[in-house]
Amino acid sequence: MCNLYTTKASAAEVASAFGARMQTNFNAGEGEVYPGGIGMVVREQEGKRILQSMTWGFPLAMKSKVTGQPIKPKPVNNIADLTSFMWRFVAPRPEQRCIIPLTGFCEAEGEKGAKTRTWFGIHDRPIFAWAGLWKDSAEWGPVYSGLMTDCNEAVRPVHDRMPVLLHEEDLDLWLRGSLEDVMSFQGRCFPDELIRMERTSDSWLRKKVDIPA
Repeated sequence: MCNLYTTKASAAEVASAFGARMQTNFNAGEGEVYPGGIGMVVREQEGKRILQSMTWGFPLAMKSKVTGQPIKPKPVNNIADLTSFMWRFVAPRPEQRCIIPLTGFCEAEGEKGAKTRTWFGIHDRPIFAWAGLWKDSAEWGPVYSGLMTDCNEAVRPVHDRMPVLLHEEDLDLWLRGSLEDVMSFQGRCFPDELIRMERTSDSWLRKKVDIPA
């Protein structure tokens, strides 16, 4: 699972890195992004890339275990299996695919109750890409989620899963490719030698995010 990533770059820098046009009502800032928070997303519209702000996580309907009544939806921010119900009708459609720009992703490391943040990035690439899907939701408007895969050896000391990271030459294939092309990304693992790791003493304790009602 990836439940924290960061985009330490301005919207203008991200737009430039991916050759995208920024929407006029853009409202995502740079910094840490948590499930249910607002992040930057690059998608295609009429054959051109645009940079848009969206909520991180597809809304999953929930009911109270006590009353059985509907409660606030849960944001599903990671995609474990493209064939599962939530994703199988979205993945075949190129217009629903997106790129999630980031400068690092984080995993918890250590003993329960004392976990710290370990960050991962890519050598010599300050802004890189995570394969994602997006849709317009009735609950929160535009939402997105990121595709996960088995980890490589660089990440394995901390976690057994990692985001599907895209090389520059993969971007168009992810955004425009066939369903077969997209499914192949689920089994890809980013090269070990390109990953950098930074262990910190920062507490993992997650910042409270005001998830939309």
